[in-house]
Amino acid sequence: MTMADYPKFKACAAHVAPVFLDAASTVEKACSLIAESASNGAKLIAFPESYVPGFPVWASIQAPIKNHGFFKRLAANSIVVPGPEVTQLCKAAREAAIVVSIGISERSPVSVGALWNSNLLIDANGTIVNHHRKLVPTYYEKLIWAPGDGAGLRVSDTPIGKLGMLICGENTNPLARYSLIAQGEQVHVSSYPPVWPTRPSNEPGRYDLAAAIRIRAGAHSFEGKVFNVVSSAFLDNGTLDALNGIDREARATLEQSPQAVSMVIGPSGDVISDTLCEAEGLLYQDIDISHCVEPKQFHDVVGYYNRFDVFDLRVNRKRIVPITFSDDESDEHVQ
Repeated sequence: MTMADYPKFKACAAHVAPVFLDAASTVEKACSLIAESASNGAKLIAFPESYVPGFPVWASIQAPIKNHGFFKRLAANSIVVPGPEVTQLCKAAREAAIVVSIGISERSPVSVGALWNSNLLIDANGTIVNHHRKLVPTYYEKLIWAPGDGAGLRVSDTPIGKLGMLICGENTNPLARYSLIAQGEQVHVSSYPPVWPTRPSNEPGRYDLAAAIRIRAGAHSFEGKVFNVVSSAFLDNGTLDALNGIDREARATLEQSPQAVSMVIGPSGDVISDTLCEAEGLLYQDIDISHCVEPKQFHDVVGYYNRFDVFDLRVNRKRIVPITFSDDESDEHVQ
C-alpha cells in the first residue's frame, strides 16, 4: 500500500433546514447546496436525517390524534426510490462531481401510507451506491416510519475512501456500527434531526441532543478509527410556521429544546472542525485518510484487537418485501 491509497479531500456537513413538507422545493434547495459545496472544493456533502421533506417533529410534541393532517402531508411529500426527485439529486451530484449523502422520508411503491426513514449515498457519477432504511424508528418515530432492513448496512468504496452511514439513534447501536467498521469503513456519515424533544419546555431533565451527538460520534470514531461527518438539520422559522395548528405549549417546546449540532470528528474521537448549532450553514473540513492508520496500532477491533473465535456476528442484508411470487411453470407458455 502506498500513500496514494490514502485519499485527501474536503467534506461538507450541511447544517440546513428543509422547505418543510415541500419535497420539490427541498430538492431544489439541496441541488443548489450541492453545487455551492462543490464550487468550494468539497468532494462529499452530507445532508441531515429526513431532509426531504423534513423531520416529523410534531410526533414529539402533541398527541397522535391531533397529527393526522401532518402525517398526510408528510406521506404526500415522501419520495420513492427510484423516482423523479432522486433522479434530480443524482443529476446534481453528477454535474458537480461530488458524493452526496442525503436523508429522505421514503414512500413504499405499493402503499400510500408506508414510509421509511432512509438515507441515500450517491457517488460523483450520479449513481446510487447505497440505499439504507433505518433499522428501528426511535421512540415517537414509530408513529411515522416502518422498521427498515439490513440491505443498506454496506460500506461503499469510493475514490475519496470507504464510506458508511447510519441514521440518528442507529449510531448508538453497537452491532450496526460494528457491521460497518468490519467492512473497512474509513469515513462515517451520521445524520440527525434539528431537535429531539423529550419533555415539555417547563420541565427539567430535557434531552441534550448536541451532547448526545458528540458522545455517539466520538465513540464511533474512536472505536473504528474513522472520520465522522455529522450533519444535523436546523430548525428555522419556516418550519415553525409550517406547523400551524400546534398549540402554544407545543411550539414553546420546539423553540426551547436544545438544537442539534453539525461537525466533523477525527479518528481519535476529537472534534477537528468548527461546529454549527444555532445558525444555518455549510461546514467544511479537510480529511486525510492516512490519519486513520496510527490509531489502528492501539486498537483495531476488526483486526488483531478482537477474538473472532469468541465472537461471531452475522448480518442479514436481505431487502424486505411485502410479498414474493412463485408462478406456475405453465404460466410461461401462456401468450
